[in-house]
Formats: sequence, C-alpha cells, structure tokens
Amino acid sequence: MPELPEVEVVRRGLASWVAGRTVEDAQVLDARSVRRHALGPEDFRGQLEGATVLDAVRRGKYLWLPLAGPADPPDAAPHTALLAHLGMSGQLLVEDQGQPLEKHLKVRLSLSAAPGMPGELRFVDQRIFGGLAVVPLVATHDGGAGGRSESPRPLIPAEAAHIGRDPLDPLFDPAAFHASLRSRRTGIKRALLDQRLVSGIGNIYADEALWGARLHYARPTDTLRRSETARLVEAVRDVMERALAAGGTSFDSLYVNVNGASGYFSRSLDAYGRSGRPCRRCAAEGDVGVVVREPFMGRSSYRCTRCQPVPRNARW
Repeated sequence: MPELPEVEVVRRGLASWVAGRTVEDAQVLDARSVRRHALGPEDFRGQLEGATVLDAVRRGKYLWLPLAGPADPPDAAPHTALLAHLGMSGQLLVEDQGQPLEKHLKVRLSLSAAPGMPGELRFVDQRIFGGLAVVPLVATHDGGAGGRSESPRPLIPAEAAHIGRDPLDPLFDPAAFHASLRSRRTGIKRALLDQRLVSGIGNIYADEALWGARLHYARPTDTLRRSETARLVEAVRDVMERALAAGGTSFDSLYVNVNGASGYFSRSLDAYGRSGRPCRRCAAEGDVGVVVREPFMGRSSYRCTRCQPVPRNARW
C-alpha cells in the first residue's frame, strides 16, 4: 500500500504535469474504478469535462486535484476536487495519446495541450482496490491548508476531513501529538497506524521509524516520555524525507510515479523486510542484534532483538 512518500512523489508529478490544464474528455473504461462517485460514471464524466485542474494536494495518503468549472470566476475558490484512492495497485500516469493502452487501464482523461507535456492522465489499477471520484471540498477544521500543495487553500475533501495532519505538514503539532499518545492505552505502532491521530504512516515506515527511535512496536503510549516522542517524530520525518529523495519504496511494479518509474528506497530499509539479518546499528556499535519478523494485526512487524527490546506491560 503506498504510504506518504509514495503519494507525495505522485503529487509532485501531477503538480508539474497536470495542474493548470483542462480536462477535454473523460473516458471510464471500468465503472468499478469510479464506484466511490455516488452518481455514477456519466455524472463523473460530466463533472470532469471542461474542468481545469488548479493544483495537486496531499494529506497523508489522500490525494486530490481541486477543480475549477468552466463557468467559475477566475479567482473563485474551488468547490470540488478529483479525489484519488491509489489502494494497493492504483497508478496515475501521464502519457502521450499515441502510447499503447495499459492492460489494466480504468480511466482515461484527455488534457488541454501544453508545450512538451503528455496529453493524457491515465488511472491504471490491476487489483481495483483504488478509484477516482469527484467530491465536494469543505473548510478545514483548523483554518489551515488542506495539505501539501503548490497553492495552499484551507479546503479538504469531506472524505478526508477526519484524518490527522502528517509529520511533514508545517501545521503538525508535536506537543499535541505527544499529549494524544499519552492519553491513549495502546501500543505505539497501533497509534502510528491510526490515520485520525497522524496520517500517512503505514506498516513499512512505522517499522522504520520505530527502529530509528529505538522503540518496540508494543511500547505503551501512555508511558512515553516527551523526549521519546520527540525522538520518534524526528525518526518519522527522517525516514520519510529520505524515502522522498529516493522516489519512494517499490517492492514490485505496482507502485510507480507519474512517469512510470519505480522508487528505490527499499535498498535503504533498516528493519522492514530484513528478518534474520544483523541490525546495522548494533553492528556499527560493536554489538550483536538481529532483525526479527513478528505477527502484528494480521501482517508483520520487524524489529531488532537488542536495541528494540520487549517493554514491560507491552500492548500488542
């Protein structure tokens, strides 16, 4: 499942290649990929054709393109957006119109001409867990920007209004995050995966950040000291910024950026996927630690046996 760095890589590509262009034609090739659009494929097409993409915005793993209708005044605030759920295998690709159609192409948008720019935005989804919908925008509850964008506006899709700000958001509040953790009776990884508390963190980057902060995934949140929370926030930001620089994490061909290229941060992972291998940090410190894989919430967690020991009163 794409996490914050992967979705941010896609957002940046859309901001560069799609923002400012008008949707001239919209083709829905598989109605399942617009099932979240309540009024169906024809209404989806009608709301997109003639609309201009104003920006590309992301909060956590949510990605949307604010739209201006053909009759909207030039400086009017957008009231709808194209919301994209990438799911497990969704891809937003910019392609030249003459390029062969992808096997799992679901939605095809023809864009107004722009010098040196491909003419189409395509939504490809092999497993069909993702989808597109045109949705209303609402005011953010705190008056701040809806998410990371090129032209910040205090607007967010109603479907995303419940999620917390992500650790790379300038309005993310570490002190409030610490207070929220202390008020809960759960394990720290469960808290990190709760998108209402903090968005954008999934299984991979939770394991990497906890390794960076030297915290076991079952550490009770109500026992965290302020310094430990600060260390965790720093570790989350560090791993996400490094992943962004590498174009995200790709384990197969399903995650790609808008130009179809895979990320290569998987080569730099310190915990996730390294079961049975020596802990790099422990080895550098002259100690012996081994990364182990353990069951967690129907999936897996990876940790070092030495520098991430099981805490007392662990909350699994």
